[in-house]
Amino acid sequence: MAEENVDKKSAVILLEESPVRAVVCVRKKEDTKRFEETEDCFILGFDPYESIELCKLSLDETNNHRNDDDAAEISVVAEKGQVACRDYPHSRHLCIKFPFTTTPHQSYCEMCYCYVCDSAAPCKYWTQLAVPHCDADSSASWKERRKMKKEFDIIIGH
Repeated sequence: MAEENVDKKSAVILLEESPVRAVVCVRKKEDTKRFEETEDCFILGFDPYESIELCKLSLDETNNHRNDDDAAEISVVAEKGQVACRDYPHSRHLCIKFPFTTTPHQSYCEMCYCYVCDSAAPCKYWTQLAVPHCDADSSASWKERRKMKKEFDIIIGH
């Protein structure tokens, strides 16, 4: 028992005299600067060379704390080069400027064309009452109408 007390005392003395300190582990990149100012040595709990997780970025502050399914999962913060469905001629249903599912089909940009007529939007059938061409997409029924329009144009010599 006496030996155990002596060992405990020496262990305590060693700890008090030891220059070794606790080492801090920095888990967030944002905290690095603060710890650099106060600590001589610390461990990074993350990869400082890891790229930014784009899914965590948002320019819209209202979406940052929402948990509903309609919240945007990604925001474009920059782009390089041209975008096919915006900068080049494209069928109306593929338009990026006026998304087909969220804007009126009659809307079109300067690069939109009629899927059925293969002409610049709006065509003469764009808003007709029976089957408006502004509603055309690449579904089977519209593909058939497009095919029939091309065959008809060949027959009448257009």
